[in-house]
Amino acid sequence: MKINKNHAALLLGGALAIAAGTLFAQASGLTRVMVGKGDVSVPGREAVVARVEVAPGAKAGRHTHPGDEISYVMEGEATLLIDGQPPRQVKAGESFVIPAGVVHDAHNNGTAPIKLVGVYVVEKGKPLASPAP
Repeated sequence: MKINKNHAALLLGGALAIAAGTLFAQASGLTRVMVGKGDVSVPGREAVVARVEVAPGAKAGRHTHPGDEISYVMEGEATLLIDGQPPRQVKAGESFVIPAGVVHDAHNNGTAPIKLVGVYVVEKGKPLASPAP
């Protein structure tokens, strides 16, 4: 298969976006590993399923997503900080939803990692997460 310059530029851009997202995640104590991805019924959107972990004593870092986040806490506990809402403790067995574009963070003040399954219904072609001030 021959790749033209436009396709090569798109592939390179996607790889750089993934690398930047990975660096952001690693620097903040947050690890996000994509385990699945697929089209949804809304045109221009896709679902991304990820394993998410925030290390003990770490913060995820203030960020946004280009779509809704629906997460289920598998293990651990953390303080969820969503702009415009009071801080909330989330723990194993609980879930939460964060609307598209809303700045949020998670602080793990415990001694064990918090582990989540996150489902993101996001705009295709945009980075899964972007740092926020």
